[in-house]
Amino acid sequence: MDRNLVVNLARVTEAAALASAKLLGRGDKNAADQLAVDAMRRMFDTIDIDGVVVIGEGEMDEAPMLYIGEHIGQSKSDDLKVDIAVDPLDGTLAVANGRSNAIAVVAVAPRGKLLHAPDMYMQKLACGPKAKGKVDIRASVKENIENVAEALNKDVSDITVEILERERHEKLVQEIRDAGARIKFISDGDVLSAISTCFEDTGVDLLLGSGGAPEGVLAAAAMKCLGGEFQGILLPEDEEQLKRCKRMNVDVDKVYFLEDLVKGNEVAFAATGVSYGELLEGVRYLDNNRATTETLILRAETGTVRFMKAVHQLDKKPEYAK
Repeated sequence: MDRNLVVNLARVTEAAALASAKLLGRGDKNAADQLAVDAMRRMFDTIDIDGVVVIGEGEMDEAPMLYIGEHIGQSKSDDLKVDIAVDPLDGTLAVANGRSNAIAVVAVAPRGKLLHAPDMYMQKLACGPKAKGKVDIRASVKENIENVAEALNKDVSDITVEILERERHEKLVQEIRDAGARIKFISDGDVLSAISTCFEDTGVDLLLGSGGAPEGVLAAAAMKCLGGEFQGILLPEDEEQLKRCKRMNVDVDKVYFLEDLVKGNEVAFAATGVSYGELLEGVRYLDNNRATTETLILRAETGTVRFMKAVHQLDKKPEYAK
């Protein structure tokens, strides 16, 4: 994966973050998402790639989207052909309600290397490199928590599991508590939760629960770069979703591991904080039409992990100000 493309991904997520952060706490998640989508698309159109969106966003909740199958980038015959997974605003409710940990996210891999995941729920499990190979999404919650505790040399009571705060997780919440672990709830946006298991200072040891399958592919791309573990099982809810799985040639009985979701090591990932979080600072608007961003940039081939802080002079960046 070209190094220049990896850095350009940060420009894409920065643009989306700077646009959507303007609506932090304003109560309109769809408007914030639309700003992120438009900014991301404009910035992609400045990059020399032949890109196809294989993971878009918005179908499930009828929000604006970068359409699956959409061609983006300044495509020329000799440009790199890539698949692109995007979530211009992972955490739309967090932005609407002024909460933490919303991010703008992009992953890129060579054509055919990212799973085309249907827009439905996926049961997920993610953990950091130290617990890799010690967990199994088919095992009990108690067993996985105990195995993670052993891998991290912690007491079970010191293990923190992050999950989406949803009614559908009531049984899971009880199982986690019965096992003796702690829970950290998030309002939405679980890509960052998976990534957080790879950084000790976040205090997150394990991600469990169900969330969007497209976000699962994005999380898997990051975990491939970070050396962590990600496992997922698709959860179609009705006959139409089952038909969609058949059309997309995905198996509802299969456990999807990292290599199923993201093939090979030519993958790059970028995420920019929109609202404040434990891992990434959110956008801060300063005087004299300036703003700051913090972006996580990952490259699987080299294992490089970069945190890039930037100060943007917005009146000199018309592509950000539209």
